[in-house]
Amino acid sequence: MLRFDDRVAIVTGAGHGLGRSHALLLAERGAKVVVNDLGGALDGTGASAGPAAEVVELIRKHGGQAVANTDNVATPEGAEAIVRAAVDDFGRVDVVINNAGILRDRSFGKMSVEEFDGVLAVHVRGSYLVSKAAYPYMKEAGYGRIVNTSSPAGLFGNFGQANYSTAKMGLVGLTKTLGIEGARNGIKANAIAPIAWTRMTEALLPAEFQAKFTPERVSALVAYLVHESCEASGEVFSVGGGRVARVFVAEGPGWKSDEFTPEAIAGNWEAIMAEQPYVLTAGDSMKAML
Repeated sequence: MLRFDDRVAIVTGAGHGLGRSHALLLAERGAKVVVNDLGGALDGTGASAGPAAEVVELIRKHGGQAVANTDNVATPEGAEAIVRAAVDDFGRVDVVINNAGILRDRSFGKMSVEEFDGVLAVHVRGSYLVSKAAYPYMKEAGYGRIVNTSSPAGLFGNFGQANYSTAKMGLVGLTKTLGIEGARNGIKANAIAPIAWTRMTEALLPAEFQAKFTPERVSALVAYLVHESCEASGEVFSVGGGRVARVFVAEGPGWKSDEFTPEAIAGNWEAIMAEQPYVLTAGDSMKAML
């Protein structure tokens, strides 16, 4: 059994759905958990200490160790307070699972600037700020595990979610850079693109998804990714319904010519659109260009 004895984990957005499931599983396997949740509505409005407190009570009831935190991930002060809760109560921070998120869905033409900025603030800025606050502790310890929560909407786009899909793809870039920069300090970062029945998706997914696409079927992957035995870093994984798959960005073989004009490009569009994976890293892309 993969256990987390003596490990300290921060899970944001852990009052409901995926975050709740992640926190419960890690605690069940020995981790000390900071259960962070602002306790607001799906659109980020309002606040309540109830959801985080309920998860902590459940963890303690089953013999685990946890503390509740209701700070806002989208502010530097809030992020620092979340990490400070881990250090003050448990002495360290080994794992950060950035799961907090909100929805403000609207078609692109009708979406307000506030609706766009608000979603990016929680998903992208929040994941950056909490990871940044925890990073010095991980660096000093020479060990850390970070999981960011992306989405199929970010990887492939989705109607009515320009703000959400932009945020979720932004987390892919953050994850890949953290994977590169954290390598020399034993810090590994990965991202998941989950499909699960939660309060955020129940209005979008068919009712028959509820039994099969449980949050627990996502948490199993998250637990592995934040375990000390996992060597993967800078990766993105699609997960849901008992299936997990690596998602990667790749360049095709492409087309090149000394006659580089709009007309030449139009005439060779089929070659340009070829899907055979060829380039997997930024370095590979530069080599292909050269």
